[in-house]
Amino acid sequence: MNIDLFEQTIILNNDVIRLEPFHGKYKDELSAIIHDRDITKFSGNHIDTEDDLVDYIARTLDVRKQRTGYPFIVIDQASGRVAGVTRFGSIQAQSRRLEIGWTWYGRDYRGTGINKACKHALLSYAFRELGCNRVQFSVDVDNARSRRAVEKLGAKQEGIFRSNYMNASGECRDDVYYSIIRSEWDELERKVFSSLL
Repeated sequence: MNIDLFEQTIILNNDVIRLEPFHGKYKDELSAIIHDRDITKFSGNHIDTEDDLVDYIARTLDVRKQRTGYPFIVIDQASGRVAGVTRFGSIQAQSRRLEIGWTWYGRDYRGTGINKACKHALLSYAFRELGCNRVQFSVDVDNARSRRAVEKLGAKQEGIFRSNYMNASGECRDDVYYSIIRSEWDELERKVFSSLL
């Protein structure tokens, strides 16, 4: 990859969203939107209490310290409020690939165009600044809403990884993998994200 992203303070903006490095200072704003089982149903977390949230924040911050991912806070430009979180993860610098995921939004922000704007900012940065050859997405096989969202980005479905992760209830779950590769990005950006250019 072109830069050591873990040492960078990455802030990405467009007319819809602002992405800032994940930080504990947003605890109260996260608390207002994260206690929602629709958010955590397909994740490794149930965040029902303030202690759960404190633990989630600590583990998310640790991802960057351990250099395994770069998490972001998603801020809605119109209101200035925290809309959710997202992340670069599964980073393989030598192979120039990473995954975008671990994304969730508060109920008020679902279906509003926040996700498309967020993913455009991340994809553009991954391909143009980091020099990625591949960006992948993984979604629980039963998470129809997230699968539709990834498909709307123009990502191609590649296959199902069986028993790929454990959800918060301890169940072994299958993931569907999607990808966008560098040779597709310019045309895909013009076609799918034209409203953001």
